[in-house]
Amino acid sequence: MSVVITSVTPGSPAAKAGVKAGETLEAINGHAINDALDYGFYCYERTLKLDLGSRTVKVRKRDDYDDIGLNFETYLMDKKHSCRNRCVFCFIDQLPPGMRETLYFKDDDSRLSFLQGSYITLTNMTESDIERIIKMKLNVNVSVHTTDPELRKKMLCNRFAGDVLRYIGQMAEGGITMNCQIVLCRGWNDGEQLRRTLNDLTALYPSVQSIAVVPFGATKYRAGLPQIALHDKTSAGEAVDIIESFGEKMLSEYGERVVYPADELFITAERELPPAEYYGSFDQYENGVGMWSYLRDGFMEELDEREPDTLPRRVTIATGALAAPLMRALSDKLSERFTGCRVNVYAISNRFFGETVTVAGLVTGSDLLSQLSASAEQLGERVLIPKAMLKADEDIFLDNMTLDSVIEKLGVPVIPVGEEPYELIDAILGKTE
Repeated sequence: MSVVITSVTPGSPAAKAGVKAGETLEAINGHAINDALDYGFYCYERTLKLDLGSRTVKVRKRDDYDDIGLNFETYLMDKKHSCRNRCVFCFIDQLPPGMRETLYFKDDDSRLSFLQGSYITLTNMTESDIERIIKMKLNVNVSVHTTDPELRKKMLCNRFAGDVLRYIGQMAEGGITMNCQIVLCRGWNDGEQLRRTLNDLTALYPSVQSIAVVPFGATKYRAGLPQIALHDKTSAGEAVDIIESFGEKMLSEYGERVVYPADELFITAERELPPAEYYGSFDQYENGVGMWSYLRDGFMEELDEREPDTLPRRVTIATGALAAPLMRALSDKLSERFTGCRVNVYAISNRFFGETVTVAGLVTGSDLLSQLSASAEQLGERVLIPKAMLKADEDIFLDNMTLDSVIEKLGVPVIPVGEEPYELIDAILGKTE
């Protein structure tokens, strides 16, 4: 495969060597370049021989890690690899019609696992892909769900899904570090199946450095999809007990817990959330594991360092139903120290996806607006929302409503707040705009 160079960064090593936009990169030091991983891996030398098809150019760098300055049409240098599965729990299959097109794309790309931390099922990979991962020492995140081959075929609706489980062992033997996740579906891969999966994966420690168990989530758009019951207090508690038993065993034997329930499982089971120390290096933070404890404990530590005052403030926090109790508890603690501060916490019911969806990151602009408008006179000086409600690179909600339009219709500033504890305190106290 060859890749067209769309531009060359001025003053870069490639520019100094005379490489031009429009030329085609075919190989570096004799190694064929197929995508961003090849490009990055084979660029780690001081002197590079670029095969541009019609000519060869030598590029010299001052440091192994210097960027040589070539730019391509896409981040990966080719198209994303799409998912070949139709998982019984897939959230994308439960989206309503009419959303922006990119939300319906299912990626299952090992390159993005290494570059951006996404999870892959291994079902669209080959032996040569695994060999490249091992050669390049690329750490990856794997969606496992079950280590029972037949059950995995059934859950992923892919006849190859059980066969590729062998890749996990091959990567472990090759020294690859993996974070694994299990989407826990009641009546499918829980109970003894969960024990089997955790037993198989923990046996691969330290290559499998962490395992997150997250509960299945359902929207109101599941017509025609397999029936899966939502977790209740009892089923969530049983799952937490199994996970905790493996975590305690790993902690006793290796000093690392390794296996973690998602925060939502603790909450559904009505169990107290552990202290932040429980989560070690927070390897599974982006999977909703340890987020609450990180915020709660960090918030209290940060609050203790603030000088109290009595200045009057009225602020609203709008969040998902799941996070609302924590927000109320933290706001009450802040009001004890800043006695003039009054914080209203609104639990936004998710009417867009269905009220079974309770996480803050899936709250839409239309739900936010419709439920806050009725109490506009009580919103105070500002409304605070989690940044997770918005697109990562744009102030737009999942339903395509913009932040500006919500602000205009509410008539009060709406401030997106990051996930660090100090950011929430600053936003409540009016120290950020």
